[in-house]
This record gives sequence, C-alpha cells and structure tokens, in this order.
Amino acid sequence: MKKIPLLNLISRPCSIGLACALLLAGCAVGPDYVRPKDVLPNAHTEEPLTLAAAPQGEVTQQFVAGRDIPAQWWELFHSEPLNNLITDSLKHNPTISAAQAALRQAQENKEAQVGAYFPTVSASYTPTRQKVTSDLATSAASGNYLYNLHTAQLSISYAPDVFGLNRRQVEGLQAQVDTQQYQLQAAYLTVTTNVATAAITEAALRAQLTALNDVLVIQKKTLESTLRQLALGQVGQLDVATQESAVANAQAAIAPIQKQLAQQRDLIKALAGRFPDDTSTPKFELDSLQLPAEIPLTLPSTLVEHRPDILAAEAQLHAASAQVGVAVANRLPNIALGVESYGSAAYSLSNLFKSSTVFWNLAGSITQPIFDGGTLKHRQGAAEAAYQQAEAQYRSTVISAFQNVADALQAIQADAFALQANKNAEAAAAKTYAIAQQQLALGDISPMALLTAQQNYQQAKVALAQAQANRYADTVALFQALGGGWWNTAK
Repeated sequence: MKKIPLLNLISRPCSIGLACALLLAGCAVGPDYVRPKDVLPNAHTEEPLTLAAAPQGEVTQQFVAGRDIPAQWWELFHSEPLNNLITDSLKHNPTISAAQAALRQAQENKEAQVGAYFPTVSASYTPTRQKVTSDLATSAASGNYLYNLHTAQLSISYAPDVFGLNRRQVEGLQAQVDTQQYQLQAAYLTVTTNVATAAITEAALRAQLTALNDVLVIQKKTLESTLRQLALGQVGQLDVATQESAVANAQAAIAPIQKQLAQQRDLIKALAGRFPDDTSTPKFELDSLQLPAEIPLTLPSTLVEHRPDILAAEAQLHAASAQVGVAVANRLPNIALGVESYGSAAYSLSNLFKSSTVFWNLAGSITQPIFDGGTLKHRQGAAEAAYQQAEAQYRSTVISAFQNVADALQAIQADAFALQANKNAEAAAAKTYAIAQQQLALGDISPMALLTAQQNYQQAKVALAQAQANRYADTVALFQALGGGWWNTAK
C-alpha cells in the first residue's frame, strides 16, 4: 500500500483550523493601555530661585533652564579619580549585576510566553518486548506469545489566541521587561550618586578633620603659653587646668571624625565592589573636586520622561492593565485544536509507517466556564483593583519626583546663602581669636575668655567645611532628582 505522508495527513485540517483562529483573533479583550494624562506644573518651585554670589575664592553657581544633563554627569566635577571610581563601580557593584540578571529573567519569561503563539509538537518512540501467557489470546497478528513492538508517535496541539489571552499575557510580561529595564537604569543612577555622595562626604570629613587638627595645634600652643605665664606668676593653676581641658576636648572631638572617615572609606569600597582591605581606592579632598558653575535644569514637562522610577511605575501600571485583560479572557471560551496523535506501531522497525501500521487521531475542544462559584469574576475584580492601585502609586511617584527636584533646588539656593554666612562667621571667629591671643599675652583677658574664642573658631571652621561640602552633595542630589541623564547614553 502507498504510504501516507504525515504533512499531507495533518496539513489540511490544521491549516483550516489555523485560518479560522486567525480570523477570530482580531482583537484582545480587556482594556487597551492608555498612558495617564498628567497635569504637570509649569515650574519646579513656587517662587523663582535666585542663587547668591559665592564668597571670594568659591564658585558661583547658576541654573541653566532647559539644558539637558549629560549621561556622565559626574564628569562635571572634573575629578579623574572620581570618574574612574564610578566607572569601576558600575562594572563591579553587585546591585548592578542583580538588576541586569533580573532584566534577563524578565526577558526570558516574556519570550517563553511568546512561544504559546505557536503549535506544540512532540515526538516519541517506544520499543517494547512483550510475552503473553499461553492461557490468554495474544494480541499479535502472528499469534506469537513473545514478540517485539515498535511505536513511533507524533503529537501536535495548538490553542488559537481567539480572545487575546496570550496577547495580554505577553503584553504584561513585556511591561515587566520595561519595569526591569527602568529599574536597571535606577540602579545605575543610585550607584553613581551614592559613590559621588560618599566621595564628597569623605572629602568633607577630611576637611573637618583638618580644621580640628589645626585648632588642636593652636590650643596646644596656647597651653604652652599658659604654662609659661604660670611660671611667671601671671596665671593660676585653674587657668592651666582649664586650657588642659580644652586640649583634651579638642583631641576627643577628633576621634569621632576619624571613625566616621574610616567607615566612609569602607562604604566607598563596598560601593565599588571591593573589600575593606583594598588599598587602590583613591582618597578624596574638597580641593580635588570642582563644583559645577552651570547646573543643567531640565524642564518640568520632561521629568516624567526621564526619571527611572516614574517610568518603572508606569510600566507596572501597564502590566496591571494587561492583567485585567487576562482575567477577562479567562472567563471566555478556551479553544484547542490539534493532532492528538499520529504514528505507527509495528513488530519490526522496517515496517514502521507502512500504511497498515499507521494510526492517527484528530481532535478539537471548546471549554466554556459555566459555574465556578464566582472565582473568575472576583479574580477580574481583583485585577481591576490592582490596576487602580498601580495608577495611584504612579501618581504618587510623579508627585514625589517633583518634590525631590524642588527640595534639591531649594537646598542649593540655601547652600549659597549658608556658605556666605559661614565664610563670614569663620573670618569673624578667626579675627576674634587672634585678638584674644594678643589680649591674653598682655594680660587683658582671662584664659577662659580665650577658650571661648577658641571654641567659636573651631566650630566656625568645621561649619564652613560642612557648608562647602553641602554644595557638592546637593548638586549631586539635583542630578539624581532630575533623572541623571541616562537617556543621553547613546548620544
């Protein structure tokens, strides 16, 4: 007998079924995602911001409205060690690696679901050797009680996406891919800003430590002078004890800063994916950093296009919208088509697929949920509530983003005034302390008065160093709040 090719046997019914499925699959049930229409502000702050002129020797900053942020915004600080550290951190920070793996996972899950668009084909081959007891009739045509049986079988199944169930699932998984993509960008932004902020904090601590050490040196000299005055009978033991206490207090003030500096070094190394014993991590001083004079300030209308957290929240909203469609589709009929089995069974391999040994079975099914105790209905209701939750979370993220930008702008404005005030206070404290030293040498004031001048000068120097560092840190915070310029990577 003539062999019947497998494709000839199944192509016609499957082609008809597939054509019908494509005709029916014209739309996907459930809501089509529409991006929220936000009413965005026209300005970042309630009142226009004015930056005060910086004191002599300091950089005067100004906002440049409408200027875009460069992708490598940290290069605006003109510090090669900082540039190298951030580049190295992006390569070795475990947070980045985890975000990259999460993105690949989401992509693989989406591609796995895309496979449901296509038929599923499986093949099997089963060789057996059987013996039937002599008391029973053998099923073999030869009448033998001991025989071999070879069975080769092919199964094809296909579920046409009539109501868009699979399309909504793929849509939701693609939205999860988008979410992970934006979360990866958020991880890049977090790592870069954390490294820059940590480096600035280290530089600030070094500046404070330098100020405290300078004051300690002065206080030790004052103690030596007090001891000489004691020998001349110009002061008493109480004055000496007071100055010794001042020296001890200055030494005690240095220890916490040294501890913070050591811990800050450990933090920087961890951000770079290094262990605490690493010796190659650069050390940072405020003098090694250059404060950007012109600060790019993107328009409020573009913030929702740039902030990774806003874009991730929108992708989550899209995914929630797709899940509503999935829930609706699950309440509609499920259609399946296919060749449940096509194969051949013979006593020898040479007889496989001869016409007399071929068997096949075509089948199709339509399943419509009728009663499930309201399970599918309530699942749809839950999906709709989840969409409403995602929408509220998206709007909350947008509002928080604008708050972050406004806070950073106002901090930079306040920093400019604070720097001027601290510069004046440090100069006044230095002048007062110098006068007090002269007066003490002449016996016009007591050592206690000099001690007060010393303490004021110490506090002024530390406050000035912190005010200088705040300008750097708040500039970094603004770059982070505006999104960090990741969209310019390909430019």
